[in-house]
Amino acid sequence: MLNLSHKKLTVWKYSIDLVAEIYKLTGSYPSNERYGLISQMRRASVSIVSNLSEGASRKSKTEKSRFYEIARSSLVELDAQIEVSIKLKIVQKSDLRTLSEKMNSTFSLLTGLMNSCN
Repeated sequence: MLNLSHKKLTVWKYSIDLVAEIYKLTGSYPSNERYGLISQMRRASVSIVSNLSEGASRKSKTEKSRFYEIARSSLVELDAQIEVSIKLKIVQKSDLRTLSEKMNSTFSLLTGLMNSCN
């Protein structure tokens, strides 16, 4: 694996943890959601860390900001999918406190990275 500086960022650590938490969470979803919510949520979580990593490698501030924006948008997408999961009673909101805190922190940190590019 590459030893790159973005891996030391708190937001990167949070986002990689989010992937693991989402895989764990969706592991308990009904099997009929394999190609629905499970797939969507896993892809959205991986997209967060992927776009954050790619953005950090870009030279231009404009490009960096764009990839950070995409990462943040994937986080918003993931949030919507969790809300759907709650509405469908697949998960209970009360069981998602730690995940929610990490998502809120990740959102704030990504926003800060985007603002630092302007």
